[in-house]
Amino acid sequence: MDHPPRKRRLKGAPGRGTLEKDKPPVLGMIQRGGQVIINMLSNVKKATIEPFIKKHVAPQSQIYTDEYNIYDDLESWGFRHKTVCHGKGEYARDDDKDGIYEVHVNTMEGFWSLLRSWLRPHRGISQEALPLYLGFFEFLHNIGRRGKSLLQPLVNLLVTQQSGIGKEP
Repeated sequence: MDHPPRKRRLKGAPGRGTLEKDKPPVLGMIQRGGQVIINMLSNVKKATIEPFIKKHVAPQSQIYTDEYNIYDDLESWGFRHKTVCHGKGEYARDDDKDGIYEVHVNTMEGFWSLLRSWLRPHRGISQEALPLYLGFFEFLHNIGRRGKSLLQPLVNLLVTQQSGIGKEP
């Protein structure tokens, strides 16, 4: 018996997230084969992302993004920038014709998929708590350990953070 394919849609209002829609925007950057950094934003504007990117990415780094126009100024901010156009069905491109499709955002898209799967059992997280969940998942990814081997790095982080409370910067 043939059944039509199930339609999978994201719940909530369509479009870009905003705090007002209770769909807070989250900016993420990942170094291929390396560390990730994610942060909940107050809005999705160039003035909001520019200082965040400049703080965490070395000047002249190659940055790959989708075609969203918020990234249009990356080159004027001092970065090299290439995009893929999902709207045209493009998900990876081999610009230098060496057989390796280096222009893509699949690394970050894969990370978002893992984050959504990890958050799903929590069945809704308040905007106030979301940065804590994001920070913990970022830590889990960057430490690269699971299970019992995660315990010591987690204790070290907690002790380091606890010893820094109340001290002047």
